[in-house]
Amino acid sequence: MNPTVGIAVILTVLQAAHCQMIKDLSACLLGQNLRVDCRYENKTSNPLTYEFSITKDNRKHVIHSTISVSENIYRSRANVTMHKNLVCLHLQSFTTSDEGVYMCELRATNDYTGNQIRNITVIKDKLEKCAGFSLLIQNTSWLLLLLLSL
Repeated sequence: MNPTVGIAVILTVLQAAHCQMIKDLSACLLGQNLRVDCRYENKTSNPLTYEFSITKDNRKHVIHSTISVSENIYRSRANVTMHKNLVCLHLQSFTTSDEGVYMCELRATNDYTGNQIRNITVIKDKLEKCAGFSLLIQNTSWLLLLLLSL
């Protein structure tokens, strides 16, 4: 075997072992806002890119992304926060017109194994309220301020 080909194969195998794996995708209501949590297993220190989208009427709409361009109707209402092993989509003023199949897509830079994708169907009347503990994770600056004031 050509040494160059052997090295390329080894590097490809090593890189494949370092992909991001989505472990869980969940959705909840925080007041009138939707939160979609995309939890993943971190197997690399490579930068992570993401895309949150919704499929409705058999058409994909990009809500927030570092991979492609977000659609205008979501730009002013959507933001994403990233914590250790968690990427959260926050969609303000969630209504029944925002119902559909939400997708979280993750990709690590230089990961040749492909993107990790998970879907969840979101229907407003079936959403649970977000748990208090996850609110503290989302608002860590508020928690830090509270602890410092003690």
